[in-house]
Amino acid sequence: MAGIAGGTAKCNYVVRELGFDIAVDYKSENFETALRDATPDGIDIYFENVGGPILDAVLPRLNAFARIPFCGYISEYDQPGAYGVQHLRCLLVSRVRLQAFIISEHLDIWDAALADLSAWLLSGKIKHHATVANGLENAPDAFIGMLQGRNLGKQLVKLS
Repeated sequence: MAGIAGGTAKCNYVVRELGFDIAVDYKSENFETALRDATPDGIDIYFENVGGPILDAVLPRLNAFARIPFCGYISEYDQPGAYGVQHLRCLLVSRVRLQAFIISEHLDIWDAALADLSAWLLSGKIKHHATVANGLENAPDAFIGMLQGRNLGKQLVKLS
């Protein structure tokens, strides 16, 4: 299982802590080559949370009938214009199933999901990391840092 992260420290975390076989650094100059080397048999499932050039690099690697759960597009949250994906045709050629989802559409299962996720977290079945900024006055810098990839895991602001 291959992961994608930004920077050596995050790639090391993905492999050592999260259990991925390999992590590819999207900030490296040879990202597309490294992605190809890390996925010699192509990609069957790609969790989309970033968009932009990373999505563009992944699209040609998708196998026939690959699936993309589409949850976010953070690369464009702070950009004035759209990136303009170049390899969109790959979705058609590979007959990819792309399903977008937004958590607010699933509030009916929120309590059950929260119970399951909490139990899995406590048992160690899933892992979680958060970067915490202290004080509301640090919220703007924390938000900008999140958009720039300075955080590891979820970015939180602890109110004093």
